[in-house]
Amino acid sequence: MKNFKHSKKKLVYVFFLAALVVGVFTSCDKAVAAKENPELMKVYGESEAEMTAPPMVPRPVGKRAATKLIVNMEVVEKEMEMSDGVSYVYWTFDGTVPGSFIRTRVGDEVEFHLKNHPDSKLPHNIDLHAVTGPGGGAESSFVAPGHEAVFTFKTMNPGLYVYHCATAPVGMHIANGMYGLILVEPEGGLEPVDKEYYVMQGDFYTEGENGERGLQAFSMQKAVDEDADYVVFNGKVGGLTGDNALTAKVGETVRLFVGNGGPNLVSSFHVIGEIFDKVYVEGGSLINENIQTTLIPAGGAAIVEFKVEVPGNLVLVDHSIFRAFNKGALGILKVEGEENKKVYGGKIEEKVYNPGVSAAEVTEEETEDAPVANTSLAEKMERGKQIYTQNCLACHQATGNGIPNAFPPLAGSDYLNADVHRAIEVVKFGLTGEIEVNGNVYNSAMPKQNISDEDVANVLTYVYNNWGNNKTEVTAEMVKKAK
Repeated sequence: MKNFKHSKKKLVYVFFLAALVVGVFTSCDKAVAAKENPELMKVYGESEAEMTAPPMVPRPVGKRAATKLIVNMEVVEKEMEMSDGVSYVYWTFDGTVPGSFIRTRVGDEVEFHLKNHPDSKLPHNIDLHAVTGPGGGAESSFVAPGHEAVFTFKTMNPGLYVYHCATAPVGMHIANGMYGLILVEPEGGLEPVDKEYYVMQGDFYTEGENGERGLQAFSMQKAVDEDADYVVFNGKVGGLTGDNALTAKVGETVRLFVGNGGPNLVSSFHVIGEIFDKVYVEGGSLINENIQTTLIPAGGAAIVEFKVEVPGNLVLVDHSIFRAFNKGALGILKVEGEENKKVYGGKIEEKVYNPGVSAAEVTEEETEDAPVANTSLAEKMERGKQIYTQNCLACHQATGNGIPNAFPPLAGSDYLNADVHRAIEVVKFGLTGEIEVNGNVYNSAMPKQNISDEDVANVLTYVYNNWGNNKTEVTAEMVKKAK
C-alpha cells in the first residue's frame, strides 16, 4: 500500500514536471514567434511619447517592453529665418524644420494624433516610412485646418525612417519643410553612447536668388528644375553653427541620426576631421565600418557613430561641396578637451618651398627691396577682383556677405574699416579664433594666403573699394611693413 501511494505521488510529480516543460517551451515558442513577427508582440501599459526639437533626441528606449505609445504632433505654418536677412514661410511639424524626433521600439502600438493649427491655410497629412499600411498613414491622417486626425500602427521593423507630408502637391509640401525622423529601436535598444544628435538636410527653392533679402516665396519652377537656392542642415543657413553648434568632449562617442528630407537632392554626408566608426547604412540593420562619406538618398536616413579623440571644430558638410560653402549645408561639432599629440600633432614646421632655388637664396631675395611697378587704381581693382575670385569667393561670396555663422562678411565690415593694418596682417599671416564683425561673433580659421605683397594690396584694395567699405587704397609698401 505504501509503495502504491509513493508511486502515485511520483506519477503526479512527473505529469506536473512535463506540463511545466511543455509550458516553458510553448512560452519560448511564442516569444520567438513574436520576435520574428512583431505583430504578435504583446504591449504593456501606455505612455505619451517624448518629442524633441532638433538637434536633440528623446531618451533611448533601453530595455523597456513594447507599449502603447501616444504621439501628439501639430502642423504649423509659420514665417522663420532662412538666412541672415532672408525669411520664408515654412510648413512644419511642431513648428520646427525638421519636425520633432519620434523615438519608439519594435513592437510598439502607436496611436498618432495629427493636429492642424486653425491658422493654417492648407490641409496636411503625414506619411511615416516606418508604417506598414496605405500611404504610410497618409490616407488616415489627412486633416483640415482646425481639425485633428487619429490613426494607429504597429512598429514592425527596426531602423531610422523619414516622415513627411504627402498632401498634393507632395513635392511642394516637402520643399516647404514638412519632414522629420522616426526611430524604431530594436528589442533591447541601441548600444549606449555619450552623445546623440538629430541632423536633417533639405533643399529649398526661392523666387529670389541665394542671399536676396526679405521674405522669399517658394519657386515651383526651380523645384521642378532641381535648381536649389539653399541646401541646409536643420532648416536654415547656420542651423548647426554658432550658438546652434553641436558639442562633445574628447573621448566621447557621438551618434548622429542623419536624415535627408530632399525633396530632390542626394546627400554626401561627411564630417571633416572624423571617420565614421560605424554607419547603419540607409538607417537599416546593415552596419558598415571605417567610412569617410556616406550617401543618404532623398527620403532616406543613416545612423553614424564615431569617437572624438582630439579637440577642435569638426565640420559637418554635404560633400557635394559647393552646397556646403555656397548654399548652407555646413554645421559644426565643437569638441573640447585635452590635446592628443599621438593622434594629431598639428603643424610642426613651415618653410619656403621654391623648386630650383635654395632656401638661403629665397631668404636673401626676400630681404632685398624689390621694385614695385606703379599701377593705377583701376588696374589694382581688376587684379584684385581676379585674386578675390580665386581665393576668397567660396567663403566670403561674390557679394562679400560671407556665410552666416561661419565666415564673416566683408561688405560694410566694421572689422576691416577700423584698422587696415590689421586687415593686411590677417591676409598675410592668417587668423584663428573668435572675432566680432558687425555685432556678430565668428570662430573660424582664415589661412595664410600664399600670394605676393602686391597681390595682397590688390585684393584688399578691391575689397575696400566695394560693398560700402571706406575706399582705402592699400599699397605693396604697406603690406611689406606688416611683420
